[in-house]
Amino acid sequence: MGENCIFCKIISNEIPSQKIFEDGNTFAFLDINPASKGHVLVIPKKHYETLVDVPEEELKQLIVSVKKIAQAILKATKASGFNVLQNNGKVAGQLVNHIHFHVIPRFENDSIKFSLRANQVETNELEKIAELIKKEL
Repeated sequence: MGENCIFCKIISNEIPSQKIFEDGNTFAFLDINPASKGHVLVIPKKHYETLVDVPEEELKQLIVSVKKIAQAILKATKASGFNVLQNNGKVAGQLVNHIHFHVIPRFENDSIKFSLRANQVETNELEKIAELIKKEL
C-alpha cells in the first residue's frame, strides 16, 4: 500500500467510492470528476506508480479487467465508443501516483477533445530514434 495514496485508501475503504468491479487483483470505481457519464478508473490493488512498474502477469490481469469494464460501460451507457487513457509521470499528466486506466465513454457531439500535435520529423531522425529504442529492447 502506498503511503498517503488516495487510491490505496479507496481500495481499503478508508475513502468511499462508487465501486464498479473488484476481483483478487483489480479494483474499478467511478471517477469523481468524470470526463463523461460512466467514466471509470481501473487500478491494480497493489500499489505501483507507473505502467513499467507493474509485473507482467499482473498487467495482463489488469488489462483484461479494463476490457471487461469497457464492455460493461458501452452497454450500460449506450455510448458510441470509448477512450482508454493511461498517464505515466507528472509531465504526462499523471495526478495520482498509482497506475490507473481511465475508461471514458464517448458519445456523438460530446465536448471531450484529446489532441496530439503532429510534428514533422526527417526520415534520418526517425531512423536514429528507432535504432536507439531497438537497442533497449
